[in-house]
Amino acid sequence: MGGEVLIFISLFLVVFGLAYLFYSTRNKERLALIEKGADASIFVKGKRENAAPFWKVLILNLALLLMGIGIAIFMASIMVHSLGVREDVAFPGTIFLMAGVGLFVGFTMTKRLDKEY
Repeated sequence: MGGEVLIFISLFLVVFGLAYLFYSTRNKERLALIEKGADASIFVKGKRENAAPFWKVLILNLALLLMGIGIAIFMASIMVHSLGVREDVAFPGTIFLMAGVGLFVGFTMTKRLDKEY
């Protein structure tokens, strides 16, 4: 058996083990709380009523990330052809910079979106 197959199998086993541990522990905790007569509202404590829907937040952040990458490619090509910057420096640098700016703007807009809901 090749090394690639062993890596794939071990990765699958790790993911399966973590999922099994998470769900079995969560089930045991909930059963123990139910036996003690705890209120069931603690199971949904983390969800907020006035939060924006997940799909809106995901689409907003994904759109801003992709727009940032597109603007970065455009800026890098201008830098290469007009300013004489090397391609192997201009493209990765501007892509990472503008992707980060896009994600930051998405985070800020998500906070504003949560306030509206």
